[in-house]
Amino acid sequence: MKVLLVKTSSLGDVFHTLPAVEDAFRAIPNLEIDWVVEEGFADIPTWHPAVKRVIPVAWRRWRKNLRDSQNRAEMKAFWQTLRSQEYDCVLDAQGLIKSAVFTRMAKGPRFGLSRHSCREPLAALAYQHPQNVEKGQHAIPRVRKLFAQSLGYELPTTDVNYGVDASRWARPDVDGDYWVFLHGTTWITKLWPEAYWRELAQKVADSGRKAILPWGNEEEHERAQRIAANIPNAIVLPKMGLNALNAYLANAQVVVGVDTGLSHVVAALAVPAVAIYGATNATLTGVLGPAVTVMSSTRSCAPCLSKTCLKPDSEAIQPPCYRDISPERVFTHLTALLSR
Repeated sequence: MKVLLVKTSSLGDVFHTLPAVEDAFRAIPNLEIDWVVEEGFADIPTWHPAVKRVIPVAWRRWRKNLRDSQNRAEMKAFWQTLRSQEYDCVLDAQGLIKSAVFTRMAKGPRFGLSRHSCREPLAALAYQHPQNVEKGQHAIPRVRKLFAQSLGYELPTTDVNYGVDASRWARPDVDGDYWVFLHGTTWITKLWPEAYWRELAQKVADSGRKAILPWGNEEEHERAQRIAANIPNAIVLPKMGLNALNAYLANAQVVVGVDTGLSHVVAALAVPAVAIYGATNATLTGVLGPAVTVMSSTRSCAPCLSKTCLKPDSEAIQPPCYRDISPERVFTHLTALLSR
């Protein structure tokens, strides 16, 4: 079976699709998938053996100037690529108008979420075979069900498996056991307090392990340096791309992260981890994996889903919702997990 999969973004959404790809790979002999994905995430589908070709799309870049001659030439080439062969199934796993347009360009029977199931109901008009998949559940089981219904196999009852072989990334040159701290994210209210990161880094150092801090922009770089300051065995990495960072993630003893795309990478690698949620909700799109523990705030105001704290107070630790998730709690949980 030759399938064209349309799932373009974001980083978390792309990873949410891999367990469904793994289900299909196990259920359908000789399955081959071509995957349409945003150019910035083009490496990720190649991690799964069912994906034979990645078709990058640059919509995020193109839409900034649709009249640019180079952009128009790239859009034409993208259209020609989608039209270059016939597929047994063209599957939109995103359910947005933009992904529906890409789906409509391709040759083959078109599948996707029904108007009652997808995020943008107009997208369902592009599908010849719309599928009803209940809302109100996590994205991963939703996509797994969409794949099973569209490709004609029984929905597995097995645990989530991303189908990613972590051994493809060689261990980096780090002596001894180390923990990786994924401290960077987009909203201020998603940030675990720096004082907590420093306390956890000190506990890790005291236990004879190293704390590794990656970063992706200057703000994160400065934060990493403040966290690591004067703490032995706390190491701030140089700036690096996802594949280089994966070598550190795949070989870490554990990873501690917040609500960020990289935490989904860790889930796919099946590395023991804690994902910390305060202002945001992990129920529908949070980190999900066989080795990840989600720690969410239980305060009455959480999750507020706000980019600014709605109930700040005079205490030192802000936002208040993270006081439920102390460094001691994280460290105790992970060390107990490792001892088992």
